[in-house]
Amino acid sequence: MTVAGAATWLFVPGSDAHRFGKAVASGADAVLLDLEDAVRPENKDQARSAVREWLGSGGRAWVRVNDAASPWFADDLDALEGVEGLAGVMVPKAESPGVLAAVSERMGPVVALIETALGLHRVHEVATGTGVARLAFGSLDLAADLGVEDDPTPLLHARSSLVLASRVAGLPAPVDGVTTLIHDADAVERDARRARSLGFRGKLCIHPAQLAAAARGLAPAEAEVAWAREVLRAQDESPVAVSSAPDGRMVDKPVVERARNILRSHTQ
Repeated sequence: MTVAGAATWLFVPGSDAHRFGKAVASGADAVLLDLEDAVRPENKDQARSAVREWLGSGGRAWVRVNDAASPWFADDLDALEGVEGLAGVMVPKAESPGVLAAVSERMGPVVALIETALGLHRVHEVATGTGVARLAFGSLDLAADLGVEDDPTPLLHARSSLVLASRVAGLPAPVDGVTTLIHDADAVERDARRARSLGFRGKLCIHPAQLAAAARGLAPAEAEVAWAREVLRAQDESPVAVSSAPDGRMVDKPVVERARNILRSHTQ
């Protein structure tokens, strides 16, 4: 699946090689082998070797490397360069377009994880940088950096900023952050649906149990699909209004385009 089409992104600790294949078989649209937060400092070398060996032996996945300011960043890139099976890299604490361009030149497509105040401040520069294929939102880290709660209201501006920057840069809609409640499907679906309402079309997941709920939340609701079909049906019959639509709104070009977008995402 292309980076643009991937909705569910599943993290797997890079030190747990026995879980790599299971993650690929889980139904996730994209698998992220994690060399950063999921791996303790003393296990970085082992995780790096495990990821390299698996990718070089027929596996295929994305890899989240350590951030550019860390002591492990350069070794991560050296280990992954030229490895078959590397779909691309996620760069955490993305702040510098120059760093991202250099990573992309060596590794291919880059997903820029926006999770610091500086990264958010520079999000438009990051989004338009060479090699950046998509933006993702590190909500937990950003909340900690800003000193706010990881709740919808304090992070609304940040989420909207990623959506706007992605649209202006011509990137796919961004990927939202994780839900920490692993086995609460309702919470995962609620978070995903809220993110979708803001313009996100992807979600980071930390356990396979979250995938189905995340996919449901990111998909158009049945009522949206019914509304979109009614809009397009009525447009074919009359250029004036949709009297039987749920909201009874006038059918003009933006309304028709929204309906088409809903049905496109429904069929993907």
